[in-house]
Amino acid sequence: MKLAAIVLIVAGVFALAYGGISYTREKKVVDIGPIEATAKTRETIPLPPLLGVAAIAGGVVLLVVGARKR
Repeated sequence: MKLAAIVLIVAGVFALAYGGISYTREKKVVDIGPIEATAKTRETIPLPPLLGVAAIAGGVVLLVVGARKR
C-alpha cells in the first residue's frame, strides 16, 4: 500500500508540473507509388490540475491509512 501511495503522489506532482502528456504522431500526406511523404504533428493530452491534486490527496490518504493499520 505504501508503494501505491508513493506512485500516486509522484503521478500527481507530474500532472501538476507538466499539465499534460505530449507525443508525436506521423501521418501519411502523399503516397504515390515509390514516393511517400509524411508529416509529424505534436499532440498533447491535457491533464486538469484537479486530477493532480486528487492523486496527491489520494496518495497521502493511503500513506496515513497504511500507517494507522500498524
